[in-house]
Amino acid sequence: MRAKLLIPALLALAATAPAQSAAKPTPTANISALKKDVLANMSTVTDKFIQLANAVPADRYTWRPAPGVRSIAEVFLHVSNAQYVFGANIGVAKPAGYDATTFETSTTDKAQIIAAMKAAFTAMTTAIQALPDNSGDATFKLFDTDYTNRKLLILETDHNAEHLGQSIAYARVNGVVPPWSVKM
Repeated sequence: MRAKLLIPALLALAATAPAQSAAKPTPTANISALKKDVLANMSTVTDKFIQLANAVPADRYTWRPAPGVRSIAEVFLHVSNAQYVFGANIGVAKPAGYDATTFETSTTDKAQIIAAMKAAFTAMTTAIQALPDNSGDATFKLFDTDYTNRKLLILETDHNAEHLGQSIAYARVNGVVPPWSVKM
């Protein structure tokens, strides 16, 4: 008997409930806190890369641990190149004449590489700062994979850390102590 009374009551309640609009926009993830953390990390990583690049002697920039493995210069340029490749989807400004396919082997000149690193990190930092806070779920394709702005910020941090560690190992093998380690 209760079921006979409950069903009509539920139907009446459902009929009076406000209808959900199919066109209602889905809120997007707020990434303001993530941006703040990534930008803080970018500042630290940029500083360490530049310190390390300055500390490595120019004649060691062509050193590589084995044939077919990136040299010191190529790793620094690879990290710089990634700022442009990853950042293309969030508005990173590329330098004049930029070509992603040749950038990593474009020079072994220490001063040019340091300048390229500074410019690339500045371009990425500027683009991250300009991301709207509610754009965390904005999607795009990168390397034939679906990405969100949030996922890109995580990739950015992870990739920089991976190659900073690689660069530290390369430097130490060449007798260079990371300058920030000396201060400790």
